[in-house]
Amino acid sequence: MRRNIVIAAVTAAALIGGGTATALATTGDDDRGTAPRADVSVSDDGGVRDEADGQGDDAAGERDDRDDADRVSSAKVTAAEAIAAALRETPGTAVSADLDAADDDGDDRRERAAWEVDVLAGDGTWHSVRIDPGTGKVLGSHRDGDEDDTAEVRAALKGTSVDAADAARAAAGKGAVTSVDLDDDGDDDGDGRAAWEVETRTDGKGEQDWRVDPGTGKVTADRSDSDDSGSDDSGSDDD
Repeated sequence: MRRNIVIAAVTAAALIGGGTATALATTGDDDRGTAPRADVSVSDDGGVRDEADGQGDDAAGERDDRDDADRVSSAKVTAAEAIAAALRETPGTAVSADLDAADDDGDDRRERAAWEVDVLAGDGTWHSVRIDPGTGKVLGSHRDGDEDDTAEVRAALKGTSVDAADAARAAAGKGAVTSVDLDDDGDDDGDGRAAWEVETRTDGKGEQDWRVDPGTGKVTADRSDSDDSGSDDSGSDDD
């Protein structure tokens, strides 16, 4: 009877006061003591709040960082090698290459981690080619929808001597290359000039962004990245 009275009182306080009431579990009579407090409380809207919710977000972020590091360290095929393999499958101009994590969308072709290389073919069609980062084999390819920026991409690369693979090799001295992408109008950097954007990852520094000049191959820190804005790594790497 005493236990029922205590529980009823706590429940009434939560409903009438509109505030947060902590639920306590009792074992019965006073001489038997009370059970330890549970880390659960009743919120204003009647829901149950777990006191450890905030810790879950931090743990998820740490897991993502570890997953990224594992993905990079397990890739035996470099970005330049993946691009070369993709172009053997689909001749044309490689415009981007990204080391993608495993996909859980249920499509068997995309469940494993892979390099995904976007290729602009000579006839103006776009193709996406997936390359195994462990063996360099083609996992699959498909034609993408028509891109509106085909003319801009061709204009940006006209007369240049540095392609996506060259850009990846140039930036490899900064760390393990995880992506290469063409910035065809320079909007991201604000200088209006086309450039290859390359992302690298190194132990202790995490991810870093670089820009590679498509005419000279010079590597500079991406000024649009606040973490690298003060970096003095502006020299090019000779391969």
